[in-house]
Amino acid sequence: MTDWIKAARLRTLPLSLSGIIMGAFIAKWRLYSEGGIWDWRVLALALLVTLLYQILSNYANDYGDGVKGTDAKRAAEAETRAVASGKITAKQMKNAVILFSILSFVATIVLLYIAFIPNYMNEFYIFNGLGLASILAAIGYTVGKNPYGYMGLGDIFVFIFFGLVSVCGSYFLFTKTFSWDVLLPGAAIGMMSMAVLNLNNMRDIESDKLSGKNSFALRIGFKNAMIYEMILLQFPLILILLFLGVNGFFQSQNYYVFIVMILLLPLMKLRRKIMTVKEPKELDPFLKQVGIMTFVMAILTAFGLNFFS
Repeated sequence: MTDWIKAARLRTLPLSLSGIIMGAFIAKWRLYSEGGIWDWRVLALALLVTLLYQILSNYANDYGDGVKGTDAKRAAEAETRAVASGKITAKQMKNAVILFSILSFVATIVLLYIAFIPNYMNEFYIFNGLGLASILAAIGYTVGKNPYGYMGLGDIFVFIFFGLVSVCGSYFLFTKTFSWDVLLPGAAIGMMSMAVLNLNNMRDIESDKLSGKNSFALRIGFKNAMIYEMILLQFPLILILLFLGVNGFFQSQNYYVFIVMILLLPLMKLRRKIMTVKEPKELDPFLKQVGIMTFVMAILTAFGLNFFS
């Protein structure tokens, strides 16, 4: 059981929850201001679904990199993966991927039933398709003949699914409407998620070169990937600030809603520390730190909107 828990990579779970929390509590703030109803059951199920998606993704990545030999070429600084180390066989991991695919889809159907049935049948079917796409994206990063993670497309998929789909999708589950301004926090979470993936790919850049995994970091080189990382970590708070601005908080004189901006200094400090790294192996601790920072960003934004606005 310990090996399965390690393979689930629990440190990645706060990052996956961030988009759901952001979208759900923006929806709560907007619904309450308009006299609408916010269903806590949708939040609970959405969190469960995204956890299942994340564990599925981690198991699929372990399996895909393991059977392709990518993990075997990784240096000692990279985290030990279950299939490559032999702690879990490839067949067992493949069965786990199948199991979590089924669990994820069943949980998705239950979530969408609660959110949309009986009054929103079209949305129910559309979101079922989106759920299936999310499952395929979770598996397709490293599994298959042409995994998109090996073609340098992982960043795009992470931005779409961890950012826009997670935030805007969860917002829609509650409000049954789309609002363009929610794209701003969606893009913020997406960029933070890309920052985590880029750090991971920078850490593994040498071993990925040997295994033929052409991540975006490998394609542009370590130095340019570092510049890219700084850009990714620079814009999320600006996007959150723009979201608050377009919703009139600059004129409201209610400055407590800007509590999320206290992350400005920690993020500056984090960027400086990352910039001093010379060896890829030294980047590993920052993956968890950026993930936690993303989670805190979502929590503070939700707290500011729902308790101070």
